[in-house]
Amino acid sequence: MDIVTEQDARLRIASELTMFLPASRRTEWHEVTPNGISTLGHHVESIGIPLTEVGPMIVHGTGVGPSYQLTPGDVVEIHPVPRPQQLPAEPRFLLDVHLGTLARRLRLLGIDAAYHNDMDDPALVVQANEERRVLLTQDRGLLRRRALWLGAYVRGSQPADQLRDLLERFSPPLRPWTRCTACNGELVPASKADVEPLLEAGTRRSYDAYGRCGDCGQVYWHGAHSDHLEEIVRSARLWTDTASPVF
Repeated sequence: MDIVTEQDARLRIASELTMFLPASRRTEWHEVTPNGISTLGHHVESIGIPLTEVGPMIVHGTGVGPSYQLTPGDVVEIHPVPRPQQLPAEPRFLLDVHLGTLARRLRLLGIDAAYHNDMDDPALVVQANEERRVLLTQDRGLLRRRALWLGAYVRGSQPADQLRDLLERFSPPLRPWTRCTACNGELVPASKADVEPLLEAGTRRSYDAYGRCGDCGQVYWHGAHSDHLEEIVRSARLWTDTASPVF
């Protein structure tokens, strides 16, 4: 057990944030020593918690920011980001190279989700900043980059759990079947005559309503959606509002 002195400040970590702490220090209380240089934000990150995951920080009943300078005897309550997290506009996302399946599921739901399987960390930060996209990752080091305007840690090891976490955190509006799952482009209605040369004979006979990606030209029809994809949409509807598809 750490010995608390009169020169120390204490951080009380909410249970939702202890997952970021080393296993040997996954406790509610943490003692830090104010030095007049390091900010509260620095102390929080130094114990392993990305500031992107931190919400209200309360000192003696008053909210403070990451730049707050601790003083001896301070007791700070560290809370997680409130859910749903409020953003200045409808959320748009950029996912790192390890979240390709989640990116496709977000696009299936009509959520703007950029993804590249060959982009390094500095390039991700540049795109996120330029396009004002929330950078989604499970890389805590990436979330701690000072240049990044906004990021979020994705909880869960399975795509279904990751999707549920994102829907609960940001509550984005859903517009199923309105985006291309391959490139993130928006789908537009397409007449059967326009896309008929691209269809197999069985598809031409069986379906009349089509959508086409305005960017890459990929053709979609509801018969192409497996029960698995339909279940993803049905499950997502439980967590947020939806809108009608384009075809």
